[in-house]
Formats: sequence, structure tokens, C-alpha cells
Amino acid sequence: MMEAKPNTIYRALDRKAAAITEFTMRQYRTKASTWVVLGVGLVAISLVMLIYVDVMSTGFESIDNDGDSEDPDGDGYPTGQENKYGTDPYMATSNPGLLTPSIEPEPASNYIDEDGFDISISGTAATQSTGYDDDGDCRESDRTNSQKDTNGNGIVCDIELRYNQYQGDWNIDSDRYVDEDPDDAAYAAEATHMAFVLGIGKMGFVLLLGMFLPLFLATGLIREEMNDGTMHFMLAKPIARTEVFLYRILGYLGIVWPYFIAIGLLFALISGFIGPSDSFFRFQDLGVWLAIIFATMMASFVYGMLFCALGTMWRFGIVLAIPFAAWELGMCIVSMGAPEAAILRFSVIGWALMIVDAAAVIVWPNMELFILQGRTMDDFGLIWSTSNALNFFYSEPGVGGSGLVSAVVATVILLVQGAVFWFVGGAIFKGKEIE
Repeated sequence: MMEAKPNTIYRALDRKAAAITEFTMRQYRTKASTWVVLGVGLVAISLVMLIYVDVMSTGFESIDNDGDSEDPDGDGYPTGQENKYGTDPYMATSNPGLLTPSIEPEPASNYIDEDGFDISISGTAATQSTGYDDDGDCRESDRTNSQKDTNGNGIVCDIELRYNQYQGDWNIDSDRYVDEDPDDAAYAAEATHMAFVLGIGKMGFVLLLGMFLPLFLATGLIREEMNDGTMHFMLAKPIARTEVFLYRILGYLGIVWPYFIAIGLLFALISGFIGPSDSFFRFQDLGVWLAIIFATMMASFVYGMLFCALGTMWRFGIVLAIPFAAWELGMCIVSMGAPEAAILRFSVIGWALMIVDAAAVIVWPNMELFILQGRTMDDFGLIWSTSNALNFFYSEPGVGGSGLVSAVVATVILLVQGAVFWFVGGAIFKGKEIE
């Protein structure tokens, strides 16, 4: 027979911790309000997902940026084909069909997006070359090297991005005929997808779920038991009130954290299969989605501690919590436009969103160049709008250093914030009389 372990004070505390945590989780599971709050959160972000699915399934219509798919003389031959065979695109009596041998008309769609859209990067940190002359009109043998290298960088038929240290931005300078008719539909799909992942991750998960679920679920963790008189049963045996505070929070996290993980993985699968990709699934996005889930979990932990402390302070603690929620909402908006702003260091959301930004920098390198290239494409607003949307949600981490370092720093700060709010909440709880 196995010898029974001694019933030490540590084992007794472990049993109390497990009992309080399990009791809290059971309370949540049996309350209709819990499922209402979780259901509302799911419905809210699912509506955004449905919009994304509709947009991606509908697709984007490419635009003939250089106009060579048009047939101004109405002879059935697009301008691009007439240019290729040396006939006059503005004269119906001059077309490839009158040549010997006769040439059949090509579909106008052959001259839309004929240059593709290249985002491969090479070169130094100060000057980087990107783009390729897909249709070959820059590389034609009758062109001189000076005509093929109009940006003067010594590389024929390329696009050069030069970093201006005074402006703190990149400028684009392309050789003539390179990417003059890029695949704007492919760019719009890629930019829309990445903007969606960052947008729903930051606004839907970290802000909406990570803050407003604690607002409704954690504020009354201690206060409700004090008002109902059931707190006496938890304190009947020797256990510190700060521990009760912590164990109640652990019970709350035992409900919301699996909820975040399940929804985050579901959305990652949906967007991974629907998003634009050369393979059947966008595996590279999983790193960003995992960061979104983790950032939401950390935010819900800190906000849970804060709102529970406010609820312990006053029976109408949610009234005290609303100004904090409004402040965090404002800081979330500030982080989109000025992630380096010092005021963000005095918030929770600023550090949580930094985790997402850090993951995006690691998973999607050269994002700023991708956004800049989109802004240079003449597409009557299609690419401009998607590029701006992506630029709004994408930000480099505001503390400098690599993405991994930024993520670690942000995580440590959030843990410290949670510990501080636990200490404050426990101190408030100690000073309260239980009726």
C-alpha cells in the first residue's frame, strides 16, 4: 500500500485554491448572463468575419492601368496586340489581321495585369530593388540600355525603392515599362486579407473581447459574493483574502481563455483557407493569429484584475470601470496612428497591441514597402483604399528592437500590471467588512 502524504498546510491551501477556482467556474457556467455575454461577443466579431468572407469570395476586378486592352479604332485588335505587331491602334485599316500571314485577334484580357505584381526585395537597407518586367516590353532588343535603366541605378528594367533619411520614408523610382500594368486585383486581395487579420485581431479580439468581457464578467467577482453574504463561506477557513481574490480571477480565466483560444483558432482556419495563397492554406498567418490569441489572453488577465479591484472598491464598480474602458478605447485608436506615442505606455491596450504588431513584423517582413508599392499603383482608388486600410492597422512596435524583443517586453509589462492590480485589489478587499 502507498503511504498517505502528510496533510501539510500547503496541501490544504492547494485544495482551497482548487475549490474556490472550481466554484467560480461552476458559477459562471450556470449563469445565463455568462452565455449571453460570450454569445454577444461571438456574434459581434462573426459579423466582421462574414463581411470578410463575402469580400474575398466576390473577388476584385482588375483595372487596365496602361489602357492597352482597349480597342480605340474598333477593328477587334486590342492596343497591346497592335503595338506588338507594329500596326496603328488608331487606324482600323492597319491591324495584324492584314499582315501576311494573318494574325487572329487576342482577347482583351491578355493585356490586363500583364506585368503582374512583384514584391520580392533585394538590395541594401538604403536602396532596394523590386519588381520584374513580366511582359518583356522593357527588355525589348531595340531599346538601348539607357532606355532600360531610366532610374540610373545600373540595373535594367527594375524598380528601386530609396530610403530618404530626412523624410523617414521610402521613395519609389521605376524604370519605364516595368509594372506599368500590375496585378492590382492580386494586390487588393492580399492587402485586404492582411488588413482584416490585423483589424479584427486588434479591434475585435484584443479590444472588444479582451476588455469588454472582463468588464461584464470580472467586475462582480468579489462584490457579488460580498453582497450575497456567501463570501463568509470562502473565508471560513484560514486563507488570505488576496489569495481568494487571485483564485476568483483564475476561475474567471478558466472560462474566458478557452473561449478566446477556440474562436481564435476557428478564425485562423477560416481566413487561412479563404485568404489569397499559392497553396491551399496560408500557414504563414498562424504566427499572427497565435499572437492575437495570446495578446487577448494577457489583456483579459490585466483587465480582469483591474475591474475586479474596482468592483471590490464599490458596489457599483462597473460605473468606475467605464471611464477606464473609454480611456483604453482612445488609446487603441491612438496606437493605430502613433504606436510610438509615450502616452500609450500608461495603458494596457497599448502593450497588448504591441504583441500583435511584433508578430506582424516577424511574419510579414517588408510590409512598409508593400504598402508603399500599393500607393504608387494608379487604380482609380481600389489599391489606394486597401493600402490605406492596411497602413492604418499595421504598426511597427513602439519600443524599438526586434519583433521578438518587443513581444517579450510587452508581455513582462502586462504581467507586472496584472500583479500591481492584484496587490491593489487584495489591499482593498482586506479593508472591507463582510456583511
